[in-house]
Formats: sequence, C-alpha cells, structure tokens
Amino acid sequence: MTSRRSRHVALLRAINVGGNNELPMAALREIFDAVGFRDVATYLRSGNVAFTAPAAVARRAPAKVAAEIEARFGYDVPVVTRTLKELSAVHAAHPFADRTDDLKRLHVAFLSAAPAADRAIDPDRSPADRFELRGRDLYLFYPNGVARSKLQNRFIERALGVTSTTRGWRTVGKLLAMAER
Repeated sequence: MTSRRSRHVALLRAINVGGNNELPMAALREIFDAVGFRDVATYLRSGNVAFTAPAAVARRAPAKVAAEIEARFGYDVPVVTRTLKELSAVHAAHPFADRTDDLKRLHVAFLSAAPAADRAIDPDRSPADRFELRGRDLYLFYPNGVARSKLQNRFIERALGVTSTTRGWRTVGKLLAMAER
C-alpha cells in the first residue's frame, strides 16, 4: 500500500541573510531530494521550499533537513513546516489585513509548535505593533514598519519558548501559489 503524497512548505530560518549561512538554492533542492522529498521548488534565496511527501514523512522534514544542512554546510538552521492546507488557512485569515493596504506591514511568524499556555508576548513590548497568536502561527502588524518593531524573531522565540521564522505577507502569498502548483 502506498502513502498518499501531499504538498508541504518548509521555512528555513537564517540562511543567506547578510552574507551569513550561504546556501545555494540548487544545493537546498538537492538536500530535499536526497532526504526523499519530491517536486521540490524554492522561492527567493531565504529558505522557502515547497515539496511533496506523505504526511508521516513530511513531519520528519524539519529534523531531516536540518541534519543534512548541518552535515553538508555546518550550519544550525531551524526548519518549520506547514501543509498546503495549513498555509492556505494562514493566508485566508490574517486578522490585521483590513488595517492596511501596504502589504509590507503584514507578517506571519511560523512557529515550530504551539507555545505553552504560560508563555506570552508582552503587549507593551512594542506599543504600536499588533499581534495575534493562533495555534502555531503568530500574525503580526507593523504599522511603522518591521525595522522599527521590537517584536523581532529572537524576542518572539524567547517569549514563546519555540522556534520561529517570520515571512512577509507577499512571500506567504507567493509560497501558497508555488505550493499549489
């Protein structure tokens, strides 16, 4: 009996940023192929990958891909995944989309797991910014721009106690379109 394959997205944190953790997209696609994923496609140089795999195999993607990157390049790169269905739900439900026409103000922090109930982000940390946590997704609205926010990835990880990687709203839309192909 064969397992049903479905589309997934992997979001890698901190590759090809500021000249650090250089990882060519061809090598990243090769890594995904080598660990058994199919129909691999990348978007931009910042670690956005769509792939096809059975659900049980895809659940192991973060550990398998991170281990392979460590072995080949020596980088400790966290990997967060979402199914196509999950990414579609994220894209359909940004709670702050009605507050701006400037998509650069909207972001999503994709979390490796839902934070423990006793973990939270201080709403006074960055007063102008707004956020809403829904399970493993933290929706962010930066009315003054992401560069001025104090709700950066490292802070989010410390506050919530989980791995996080953030994407802009345009990138979320492009990833969804790529994964749907």
